[in-house]
Amino acid sequence: MTDNRQSLSDLASLTQTPATDGSAAAAASAGTEGGTTPAAPPVSTMPLREQIIDKQGRAYATGRRKDAVARVWLKPGSGKITINGRDQEVYFARPTLRLVLNQVFGVTEREGQYDVVCTVKGGGLSGQAGAVKHGISQAITRYEPTLRAAVKAAGFLTRDSRTVERKKYGRAKARKSFQFSKR
Repeated sequence: MTDNRQSLSDLASLTQTPATDGSAAAAASAGTEGGTTPAAPPVSTMPLREQIIDKQGRAYATGRRKDAVARVWLKPGSGKITINGRDQEVYFARPTLRLVLNQVFGVTEREGQYDVVCTVKGGGLSGQAGAVKHGISQAITRYEPTLRAAVKAAGFLTRDSRTVERKKYGRAKARKSFQFSKR
């Protein structure tokens, strides 16, 4: 059997592209020999996403969670969040639900910089809060594409697909059986 071990110098030779003329190779070797010129940072081949806004300067996105669907419009402002025509303190009375909404702004360090107007339908309050959070995170990445990495790392761009399991026939609920009677 042959030994196919490679060293770091072998890997370095693999990453270098062959130059078509001698001047480019000479310039590359001259910059590394002196040690005074730092190497250029690697250029990302992945293109940056474009900003997607409408004529009013708003970013639009749809958020979903359980059976709730939220349509979210985001624009620069004072940090006011309006849900179905009501303020967030009125619509989501529980502080934990309001905390869910503001998680996206906390991760991106944009508290109080955007106004959010949203309409939400279906589901309960917890599902609606999750849908609004999903919509805000989608919209903020459309308004500021540079924030996408931070929002995605926090897991806010992924739609939470967990839903209630359906009821089965012959059962009390999805998995619970009726009470067993021996006689």
